[in-house]
Amino acid sequence: MRRLRKIKIVATLGPASDDYDTIRALFETGADVFRLNMSHGEHADIAERHRIIRQIEKDTGRPIAILADLQGPKLRVGVFKNGSEEITEGQDFRLDLDDAPGDATRVQLPHKEIFDVMEEGATLLVNDGKIRLKIKDHGADFANCVVTVGGTISNRKGVNVPDLELPLAALSDKDRKDLEFVCGLGVDWLALSFVQRPRDVEEARELARGRAAILSKIEKPGAVKNFAEILDVSDGIMVARGDLGVELPVQNVPPIQKRLIRMCRAKAKPVIVATQMLESMIDSPMPTRAEVSDVAAAIYEGADAVMLSAESAAGSYPIEAVQTMDNVAIEVESDPTYREVINASRGGDKQTVADAIVSAAREIAETTNIVAICCFSQSGTTASLVARERPVVPIIALTPMVGTARRLCLTWGMHCVQTGEVGRFKEAVINAARAARSEGFANENDQIVVTAGVPFGQSGTTNILRVAPCDERLIYPNDTPPE
Repeated sequence: MRRLRKIKIVATLGPASDDYDTIRALFETGADVFRLNMSHGEHADIAERHRIIRQIEKDTGRPIAILADLQGPKLRVGVFKNGSEEITEGQDFRLDLDDAPGDATRVQLPHKEIFDVMEEGATLLVNDGKIRLKIKDHGADFANCVVTVGGTISNRKGVNVPDLELPLAALSDKDRKDLEFVCGLGVDWLALSFVQRPRDVEEARELARGRAAILSKIEKPGAVKNFAEILDVSDGIMVARGDLGVELPVQNVPPIQKRLIRMCRAKAKPVIVATQMLESMIDSPMPTRAEVSDVAAAIYEGADAVMLSAESAAGSYPIEAVQTMDNVAIEVESDPTYREVINASRGGDKQTVADAIVSAAREIAETTNIVAICCFSQSGTTASLVARERPVVPIIALTPMVGTARRLCLTWGMHCVQTGEVGRFKEAVINAARAARSEGFANENDQIVVTAGVPFGQSGTTNILRVAPCDERLIYPNDTPPE
């Protein structure tokens, strides 16, 4: 199950991929992380998919990460007397709290919190931005708008408010119930929707109580504005380009994507690029050339993972979509330009012993005949720092913690191996040599770099490095290797 590329693939599960054979085929084809979308499916469906993934993990002997994506609060208009209405550019249209069915002149907007922060001149977007309204004047329970982009407006269409920071918690009542449910199942990552400020992330972390890592979805202008602070309190990031492309001018999204990826890498935190990556493959076995270029761009930029949504959850070609991503990644990463771009974008504030150790590991691996960097990591910190360096050689993350092995499946370049507890660095080196051979990365004539933190069992203590032969008889020639 050794991957031939470093970037990871996240595949969303759904009606098109909810049985053992399909999910296993997705994993064997290249999916490293499975996303459970809490916006769709009952708890029983989510639990069954979780069970299948863990069975595949057991059957294949490889750790698999599971990401539960919380829905977040959904803003929607009310209902119309006729189900839908046509509104035209330049006409007046009113939003209010009256629950009477709407018509061509008004409709309910059942979210008082939006009226509380209304501003004259602010834009409201309906149905993924297909309809645009500009606020002329407003009160405590109404907003008189002018239609700047018209079209068909129908029952319960979504509303985006790009110009306003809403006093809404990122977690709805449904999200709180879903969070507790999936943490009880044992997911590895929680994706948090509607993040606007650091305290949104901190609230989710308090509720998770260490049972899952927190990944913040960047899909609001406020999240972009507050990104540095949000990144500090998050374990990972998703650049969710769907709502982001609705709430911001579409031309703003590519530079934002590039900037956020670099900031995540500098902090050694995984970042997923998501939404519409291979959208045409929902109905076609072949992607468009533009989609292939989009996936390639995320890989060149150094993202940790690229994600499939409806392509694998509800599309007609889920396996082909994963295969396409895998093929694109292998081709891009074999391009000499890829390595030039990755090396040129290496950065980060490196001031600690751990930073120096992992930087030295990468330099040694790139200037000598090293076949892999092996990281012993209790919490995943050492492995994440090595991944930030984006070395040419494979990274083998060895950990006694199954949760750490699973979470690291989202991180660039990681080949995760659960190993036994070690008490001395000597045992770590011997275990690393054995793992490098048994996992197909080395033979007895090769050499590896081993990094770890001593004493073992303490997070964030990366402080030791050794170049070691893969023949354990040569590691400590005057001593008997442990069984």
